[in-house]
Amino acid sequence: MRPVYYEDGALKLIDQTLLPTEEVIRSYTDYRKIGEAIVTMVVRGAPAIGVTAGYAVYFAALEFKKEPIATFRQKMKEACDYLRGTRPTAVNLFWAIDRMSTVIEKAEPQDPETITAQLKEEADAICAEDIAMCRAMGKNGAALIHHGDTILTHCNAGALATADYGTALGVIRAAMEAEKNISVYADETRPLLQGARLTAYELHKDGIPVTLITDNMAGWMMKQGKINCVVVGADRITRNGDVANKIGTYSVSILAKEHHIPFYVAAPTSTIDFDMLSGDDIVIEERPSDEIKWIKGQQIAPDGIRFENPAFDVTPHQNVTAIITEKGVVYPPYFRSIPKLRQDQ
Repeated sequence: MRPVYYEDGALKLIDQTLLPTEEVIRSYTDYRKIGEAIVTMVVRGAPAIGVTAGYAVYFAALEFKKEPIATFRQKMKEACDYLRGTRPTAVNLFWAIDRMSTVIEKAEPQDPETITAQLKEEADAICAEDIAMCRAMGKNGAALIHHGDTILTHCNAGALATADYGTALGVIRAAMEAEKNISVYADETRPLLQGARLTAYELHKDGIPVTLITDNMAGWMMKQGKINCVVVGADRITRNGDVANKIGTYSVSILAKEHHIPFYVAAPTSTIDFDMLSGDDIVIEERPSDEIKWIKGQQIAPDGIRFENPAFDVTPHQNVTAIITEKGVVYPPYFRSIPKLRQDQ
């Protein structure tokens, strides 16, 4: 399942706002429209957003490649700044745009058409690397899963959140492929129901046993001994091991700690913000109130009340048993183990 890919001169995105009842693939050639797709969550998930942003920069270059080099560079800076403003929390967005910007800065000769061709190569490389990282991550994480385990996951960190295969669900897929006879509990993940709409959809489609629960059922399932471990994805990991992920992840980590259940985070090294010291510095995106006031066109809350709708929360490193990356599994103390992942970057 590939939620983002380049084909026939266009960027193709599965419209994730319509899943699971409709499978619609949308085509884009305008970087502004791609930015809108990121904001409106047609595409979502940190790695998938990074891949999408890479191609968006390329499409901006296509638009401006006939301009003089000075104009081209200015227009590209404006396009990159626009794309950086689409979603503030997922670090892969900035990581991918920075990679594309470096191509522009270092390109020789300084010719817009040549630079545009190089940007296409870089976007393709970002996409291919993401797929390879997820496969490696899955293999590394599967080693932590025991035969017969039941895994709880929150939100969607599957193929739909990456270029293919997934981070947390990549671990689950790899464990399934290793014939470990696993099963999964998926939190519904309010307010946009990514667990119900996307995770359950992916796992069921792959033939992996999945049981859907509401977000407030996880603690009771743990109390009854029905969950052996938790595996989630991440949108940003700081140098000390704090993890920003979909709102509700923090609560799950507390429940897991209380019930002595391993809490694993699966994310590529591109999701690690090596320059950010702790989760206290992470900007948390606030989403529109209509996302919690309405569900599928049905109003569920009264007019005239206040709403808060943070899209993410931060799980402190003390609650994280291990972080699974494409380079291996790292353990506490994270302020020592995480910087080592940067050495060969």
